[in-house]
Amino acid sequence: MNDVMIERISQSAKALSLDLYARELAGYIDDRDLSEKELKAVCDVFEYLEKKKYESMVYTMLKLSKLPMTEPKTFEKFDFTRLHGKHVEVLKSLPMLAPLYARKNLAFIGPQGVGKTHLAMAFGRECCLKGFKTYFLKASELNLKFTDARKNGREATVINGLVKPSCLIIDEVGRCVFDKANTRLFFDMIDRRYNKDGPCTMIFTSNKSPARWREFFSEDDTLLCSLDRIFDDATVFMMKGDSYRGKKLETLGIEAGIAKHTEYKNT
Repeated sequence: MNDVMIERISQSAKALSLDLYARELAGYIDDRDLSEKELKAVCDVFEYLEKKKYESMVYTMLKLSKLPMTEPKTFEKFDFTRLHGKHVEVLKSLPMLAPLYARKNLAFIGPQGVGKTHLAMAFGRECCLKGFKTYFLKASELNLKFTDARKNGREATVINGLVKPSCLIIDEVGRCVFDKANTRLFFDMIDRRYNKDGPCTMIFTSNKSPARWREFFSEDDTLLCSLDRIFDDATVFMMKGDSYRGKKLETLGIEAGIAKHTEYKNT
C-alpha cells in the first residue's frame, strides 16, 4: 500500500514540476516513520494540488482559445444519432484527437446548421483539456487581423501568434475575400504551420467546397497552389442534411386588432 501511495505522490510531484523522486520520498517517509494514515494525507494533498494546477491550466487554455466558456460546444452535446453514412465512425473518433497527433488538417464542409462549427469547437475544447494550445477565429476576423497588422507594422507578431497554437480553427471560410496583401500573409501562416514541430492541426469550416476557395483569395495561380498544402494530408467531412437550428422553436399564433365586446341589455 505504501509503495502505491509513494508512486502516486511522485507522479503528482512530477505534474507539479517538483524535483521529487520515489526513492527520495521513500527515504523521507522512513526517516520520519510516517504512519499509513499520515502518508495518505500527504498523498491526498499532492493529488489536490495536481488537480488544482490542471483546472487552472485548462481554464487558461480555454480563455485564451476564444472558444465559448458559458455554453461550451462539446462532443457530448453533439447529436451523433442524426448522422448516417459509412464514415460516421471516423467522425465519432475525433475526441481521440488522432488528427492532431498525426499532424492532419480537418475541414467540415456543408450548409448552415448541420453542426460544422460545433464539431470544430468541440475538437478545440478537447485539445485544451489535453493541454494543447488552441485558437478559434472566424475567417472575417482573420482578414481584419491581417489588415490591422499591416497598418501597424505587426505582421511578424501576428503570424507568430497564429503559428504557436497546436490547433488553429478558422471558421466560415468563404464569407469574405482576402486582398492580395492579406492573401500573402495567409499563405505565410499556412507555410509556417506546415513546418511547425510537434502535434499540429488546422480546422476549417465552410459552406463552400474547397474547390471554390480560390475565389476568396486574391493572388495569381502560383501562390494559390499553396491552398493544396492545406489538404496535402487532411480529412474533409462533406456534411449534408437538415439544419439543427430551430428544432426547439415554438410558434404561437397571436391576432392583433381591437377587441370586440358584446353588450347585454336588460329586458
